[in-house]
Amino acid sequence: MIASVRGTVTALAPDGAVIEVGGVGLALACSPGTLARLRMGEDARLATSLVVREDSLTLYGFADDDERGLFELLQTANGVGPKLAQTMLAVHPPRELRRAIATSDLASLTKVPGIGRKGAERIVIELRDRIGSIDGSAEVPFVAGDGVTALPPWRDQLTHALAGLGFTGKEAADAIDVVAADASPDALPDVPALLRRSIQLLGRTR
Repeated sequence: MIASVRGTVTALAPDGAVIEVGGVGLALACSPGTLARLRMGEDARLATSLVVREDSLTLYGFADDDERGLFELLQTANGVGPKLAQTMLAVHPPRELRRAIATSDLASLTKVPGIGRKGAERIVIELRDRIGSIDGSAEVPFVAGDGVTALPPWRDQLTHALAGLGFTGKEAADAIDVVAADASPDALPDVPALLRRSIQLLGRTR
């Protein structure tokens, strides 16, 4: 198993990144929140999970080991594949996702595009006894050298991230306008947080 990779970010796309390790470029599928923390040309470390299918090998990248572990646990629930697990982590950070499952918060789970009430109930039944601690303990921070800030311009980055999740340009623009209005104009935008709020908003309007 490839547990993590560390190297230089050589390419970024709406749904993934390429990290060069020892002269080899590794393509990683990443959530928009993880991508928002990467910068071209900077060193980064990503926890990884290799998903093997009959016709493909896909390496998924995560901000930290905790997120990777939750991604793998989510897939043990019936009907949850790697794409849906990644979308769940794009909408909710790991601590909030654990809380939603452990407390049977179906309203939070159904904010994830692709999860209806029955699907949320099934996830809760299958995972609530295995989801781990929700006592508010600190999560492992993202490690990426000096390049941990979002790529400017942040509005364009949000638009590309939402497009990578299947939303139209108009849907993305409308959601970004709403979440941007709530952001402080004097602070550096928290792109992962804005992205999660955008996805939640779009999930309610579809």
